[in-house]
Amino acid sequence: MSIEGLSLERDGVGWRLVGEAADGFGLVNDYLSYLADRNYSPRTIRSYGFGLLAFCRWLSAEGIGLSAVSTDVLLRFLAACRTERVSGRLSGPNVVRLDDGRRADSLSPATINLRLAAVSGLFSFWSMRDPDVTDPVPKGKETKRLSAGERDGMLAHVSRAPKRRSALRVRDARRLPKTLDQSEVVALFESLRTWRDRAIAGLMVFCGLRSAEVLALDVGDVDIGGRWLKVLGKGNKERRVPLDVDVAGVIQTYLLAERPDTAWDRLFIVAKGPTRGQPLTTAGLRQIFRYHRGISGVTGAHPHALRHTFGTALAEAGVDLAVMQALLGHAHIDTTARYVHLAPTHVKAEFDAARSRQRANT
Repeated sequence: MSIEGLSLERDGVGWRLVGEAADGFGLVNDYLSYLADRNYSPRTIRSYGFGLLAFCRWLSAEGIGLSAVSTDVLLRFLAACRTERVSGRLSGPNVVRLDDGRRADSLSPATINLRLAAVSGLFSFWSMRDPDVTDPVPKGKETKRLSAGERDGMLAHVSRAPKRRSALRVRDARRLPKTLDQSEVVALFESLRTWRDRAIAGLMVFCGLRSAEVLALDVGDVDIGGRWLKVLGKGNKERRVPLDVDVAGVIQTYLLAERPDTAWDRLFIVAKGPTRGQPLTTAGLRQIFRYHRGISGVTGAHPHALRHTFGTALAEAGVDLAVMQALLGHAHIDTTARYVHLAPTHVKAEFDAARSRQRANT
């Protein structure tokens, strides 16, 4: 979908549509500004912006204005997303992914659902601003069911009404997160040559931090003596995470012997090149892991795989789910529960013990 005169560019802390055709989509810029006012992260606003950019380009190609969008139009947009092809990838009807059998050059279900979520949010915003506007997004079933106690029990007065989920979605297979085994973790750490890179990887695999949380750490957020971290997670939610003793030693060595002199408070600083002394960026972090995946031979050594490895280790150790949720900074315990299925040693031990009890009773 290449439509001239419509693109997305940064606007301060937010994003906005620009170009000759942008005048017809002023509502989109109002919505993106609204997300910024609600303190949504720049990454979220950017993702929604690109999803709405694709929607507006499709509307322009179809000659449809925002005011003429109906449920039928949204279903046609969904069909267009399903048939859209991504340039630069292996193409052809016979080139398919092994994990789900879909074409390699097609949009993933997650990408399509992100676009549809952005469109749904746009029309919800419009309906909120103008009650006379009809929301064309079809509504689906409730996202949660209330139990009998929640409906009429002691806590019925504090229970929230179930929210209706949009039916405008693509079914997406929910797969278990990928982790690294012990030998892969060792191989990765052996390839790391600087104290900074070892500290970064250690915070992910031994403390469970996300890459964005690692990059957001200030020097004052690390209590090496008390072995605590103050972590700023998703949605600007702060949490305290215990600091592994070995990782604490690596961070201390990095601060004393390797961290460049800088006016920045960020913990991890660029050590070489024209940006020396500036905070390490997301692109710089990706480059570090890309380089070490190549020299270590651990192809799955992505930042989030290290965090998944930490979660799996907690599950195998039998840590309580509520404690795991607090350590990992998950908003919902259902996300934490996925790691229980990732603990093969723990699951196998419980399975063997149950089978042994069954045999003893027969």
